[in-house]
Amino acid sequence: MPLVSMTDMLNKAKEEKYAVGQFNLNNLEFTQAILQAAEEEKSPVILGVSEGAARYMGGFKFVVEMVKALMEEYKVTVPVAIHLDHGSSFEMCAKAIQAGFTSVMIDGSHHPLEQNIALTKKVVELAHIHGVSVEAELGRIGGQEDDLVVEDAEAAYAIPSECDQLVRETGVDCFAPALGSVHGPYKGEPKLGFDRMEEVMNLTGVPLVLHGGTGIPTKDIQRAISLGTAKINVNTENQIASAKTVREVLAEKPDLYDPRKYLGPARETIKETVKGKMREFGSSGKA
Repeated sequence: MPLVSMTDMLNKAKEEKYAVGQFNLNNLEFTQAILQAAEEEKSPVILGVSEGAARYMGGFKFVVEMVKALMEEYKVTVPVAIHLDHGSSFEMCAKAIQAGFTSVMIDGSHHPLEQNIALTKKVVELAHIHGVSVEAELGRIGGQEDDLVVEDAEAAYAIPSECDQLVRETGVDCFAPALGSVHGPYKGEPKLGFDRMEEVMNLTGVPLVLHGGTGIPTKDIQRAISLGTAKINVNTENQIASAKTVREVLAEKPDLYDPRKYLGPARETIKETVKGKMREFGSSGKA
C-alpha cells in the first residue's frame, strides 16, 4: 500500500471516536517494530520523524526509502503516513515534502500569533499542492522533544479564540493546542485542560492532536478522544521500554557484543508497547 497523508485517517478517527497513534522513529528497529505492530493490529499508523532523528538516520530521503522498503518487505496493507514532527521552518517542511513525506507539522508556536498564522499558511499552500497534510500548534507544550526544549515556566495553554483564528485562516488539516501535556516523562499527575479542549473542538471542528501521550492515564486518553482528539503522539514510552530491555539483556549476558542480540529483544518490546497503545487508543482493527 502506498504512503498516505493523515487527512482521511484522522477525519475517520474523529468521526468514529478513536485516535491514531503517532509513534516516532529513532532507528531501524523502531521503524520495524512500529510497522509490524500496525500490520498485526490492523491499525492505521503515523510514523513521526523529528529533524534530529532524521539527521541521525541519514536524512529525510533515506527515512522515506527505508519505510517504503520495509512496507514492501512486510507486505504492509494498513494506511501509513510519514510525518515531520515539529518542523522548525518552511524550508525544513519543504525538504521533507520533496523527500516524500506525506504529512508535516509546522511548529510556529514560539512566534506571535500573526507570524505563526503567516508561516503556517505558507506551509499549507505548498503541502496541499502535493497532497500532503499539515499540523499546526498553538500555545507551548512543556518538556523536551529532540532539539525542542520548553521550560515549565514557558509552557502556556492555547487560547481557544486564537486557535479558531489560526485554523480558519490557514486551512490546516489537524491542530495541536497546548493544553497541559508535556514532552518526556511527567513530573507528577498530568493536568489536561479538558474544558478548553472541548471549546477548541467546537470552534475549529478539525481533528485535534495530543502531544506527550506517554504517561497520560487511560481515562484521560478516552476523555480527550471523546472531545475530538484523533491523533496521539508517543515516543518516550517506547524509548524507555526499549532501553530497559537492552539493559536487562546486557546485565544478564555482559559478554554479549552482537547488536542484533540486544536490539532484537528491544524491537520486540517496542512492538508490544505500540500494540498496547493502539488498543488503548481504539485504532486496532480500523485499517
